[in-house]
Amino acid sequence: MKFAIKTVAASVLLMSASAVFAQQGQTVKIAWLDPLSGLMAAVGTNQLKSFQFLAEEFNKKNPAGVKFEIIGIDNKLSPQETTSALRSAMDQGARYVVQGNGSGPALAIMDALEKHNARNPGKEVLFLNYAAVDPDLTNSKCSYWHFRLDADTSMKMEALTTYMKDLPEVKKVYLINQNYSHGQQVSKYAKEMMARKRPDVQFVGDDLHPLAQVRDFAPYIAKIKASGADSVITGNWGSDLALLIKAANDAGLNNVNFYTYYGSVTGSPTAMGAAAAGRVYMVAYAHMNLPGPLNQIVRDYKQKFNDDMYTGSIYHAYTMLSEAFVKAKSTDPVKVAAVMEGMKFNSFNGEVEMRKTDHQLQQGLFISKWEKAGGKYPIDSENTGHTFVPVKYYEPYVASTPTSCQMKRP
Repeated sequence: MKFAIKTVAASVLLMSASAVFAQQGQTVKIAWLDPLSGLMAAVGTNQLKSFQFLAEEFNKKNPAGVKFEIIGIDNKLSPQETTSALRSAMDQGARYVVQGNGSGPALAIMDALEKHNARNPGKEVLFLNYAAVDPDLTNSKCSYWHFRLDADTSMKMEALTTYMKDLPEVKKVYLINQNYSHGQQVSKYAKEMMARKRPDVQFVGDDLHPLAQVRDFAPYIAKIKASGADSVITGNWGSDLALLIKAANDAGLNNVNFYTYYGSVTGSPTAMGAAAAGRVYMVAYAHMNLPGPLNQIVRDYKQKFNDDMYTGSIYHAYTMLSEAFVKAKSTDPVKVAAVMEGMKFNSFNGEVEMRKTDHQLQQGLFISKWEKAGGKYPIDSENTGHTFVPVKYYEPYVASTPTSCQMKRP
């Protein structure tokens, strides 16, 4: 009898182990589709390295017992190139795709996957968006196969304007943004939200310029100077922010504060340097000196590459996938998508939730300020001796914005 009980217990253990680790030892191929050429190549190169570095970290230990493999493909920041890159990725066996630079390429992936997944049952592909922030992607254009890990443009503007409304020195604001969906939305939401919170604030300029094409921002800085603005709001990223801030420093525009979305992204910290200390703010879901699991990764990455690991949503991607594989007892994208809807998990910035209605991650946001590194915030950006120091944290509900998504589920 004892033997029989032991045998039953052993078989139950085996069953539960095989149930939890049905996917153990599997290799999960993730295709990364972002720019490795052109003016935004430096940003893409950093993020591809970050994905590869974190794959190595999660391969040492993840609850699902899987191995992650990254396939990097240059999409040249073009929606058309992205579609052919996606085909190439699927030919190489990738069932998961990640992208973040530019909402046009993100939409191209979503459109292609809607068609592909409907026509190819059993070969479905899932899209994790780590940085493309046009709100339409989780509103009017939402897709069941798309999950966004960054906070969208409207969420960040909600936090940013909530912070700015309490600053009496903010009276005249100049908007300068890249002329595509995200930049247009920054302009739109800044005006709408500021009018609601501080109707006395004047907008004294609203420029849209071509994405990743401007090499000299001096003419724009001259307009900002002439406008009498005390504040600039910009959603610019990559070379478009680095060159904008460099031009501001060169012109001695030191009486204007910049409120940015992407101040920590490749090139911008070097362009800011000591000259911009105390004058540049950033809204983001992280900062360089966050305590907890991301801290050691940021340090190890810097030691290995002499570069900054600033895209924390990559950590979200691996954490969420690993936990979803365990819950789904599978790496099949169909089963994984079903468990990721509404999923709550602990990431580097506390508990976050993948909202079921629109697949938009709900997470807290920081306002941080460019200052000298040291004390509680020792990790600097791009070896400048400066870093973004948090000045305000907003809980997820503060920055959360409603959705109009009518999700079509398969």
